[in-house]
Amino acid sequence: MNFPNIGLGTFRLKGEVVQQSVQDALDIGYRAIDTAQIYDNELEIGQVLQKSSIARDELFLTTKVWVDHFTPEKFIPSLKNSLTRLQVDQVDLTLLHWPAPKMNIDLKTTLELLAEAQNLGLTQHIGVSNFNIQQVQYAIDLLGKARIFTNQIELSPYLQNKTLVSFLKQNDIAITSYMTLAYGKVLHDPTLKQIANIYHVSVAQVVLAWALHHHFHVIPSSTNQAHLTSNLEAQQLVLSPEHIAMIDGLERNSREINPEQLAPQWDL
Repeated sequence: MNFPNIGLGTFRLKGEVVQQSVQDALDIGYRAIDTAQIYDNELEIGQVLQKSSIARDELFLTTKVWVDHFTPEKFIPSLKNSLTRLQVDQVDLTLLHWPAPKMNIDLKTTLELLAEAQNLGLTQHIGVSNFNIQQVQYAIDLLGKARIFTNQIELSPYLQNKTLVSFLKQNDIAITSYMTLAYGKVLHDPTLKQIANIYHVSVAQVVLAWALHHHFHVIPSSTNQAHLTSNLEAQQLVLSPEHIAMIDGLERNSREINPEQLAPQWDL
């Protein structure tokens, strides 16, 4: 299926909590679920999907291979284990979770292993996460632009990554935004509150509508049914050019996720 504009993120959700969140999301109308090996919730998500009446080809399922598995001995077996936990024969999208430049990762070998996973039919699409321009360009040069489906990166009104975003758009690589609400920090922003009041919607809906306006795919997480519903409804909210410009002006280069060993040198 096509890549949905809004999916459910499952970072930090585990056990019965993630199961309830995924079930509620599916009931509400979500058709994209984003997980990762390091989230330690693939098994629980798989149990929900197995019980669901929604056909597999109506779901877009993403997982990410963790850096500990970026070796020829571990990469393919780890992804097969993910498929077993998720109870599927294939995921729709597999990403390299972090480039991990300080961990002596052989990026060429790892990207070739990712391509091999696609060739084996373990994943329909492949992509990267938290890659900077140089690293995405390397992936393009090695595998071809058509194979790099997305780069999943932190994006919010406070961190807009405009140089990287521009590069990805120029290369027709989908942009997946995580941490779009900046751990909830943007929900208290006076400008965003002002805009939300004008449209009689929530601040979260305004931020998600802004991200969708910029053609980002978003994966907010929530354990609250009302929030799940309102997040999905953000697709119907169209902000004026004036309000888009106001949100664009909130850039602070404020990053929430920046692990020293895993993160690249970010583009300015």
